[in-house]
Amino acid sequence: MSRWECTIEGCGDTFDRVEDLVVHQSTGHERVECEVCGTVLPDGYFAIRHAFEEHTRAEYVRSYDASAAEVRHRENVKETIEDQADIREVVDRLEGGDGRSF
Repeated sequence: MSRWECTIEGCGDTFDRVEDLVVHQSTGHERVECEVCGTVLPDGYFAIRHAFEEHTRAEYVRSYDASAAEVRHRENVKETIEDQADIREVVDRLEGGDGRSF
């Protein structure tokens, strides 16, 4: 099983579960401000999701001076996490529950 690595500012922490990675990114790092609209949100997955669900690719490219390759990379990160993570569990954990129902 591959591990999930946090690459925010060279963090390098690794996790067995993608949900643990997203919780870590949301609680273990400073929040960031969206360069397009000024919204302050957790770095990592939630920042990427915000950028691509709330703004156009063109807005993102202009505001972040991003290349097409950087846009594709972040879109791939978002897609991979959404394909493999139980985002409801992540949100439940961030709201104070453990999010796990066995």
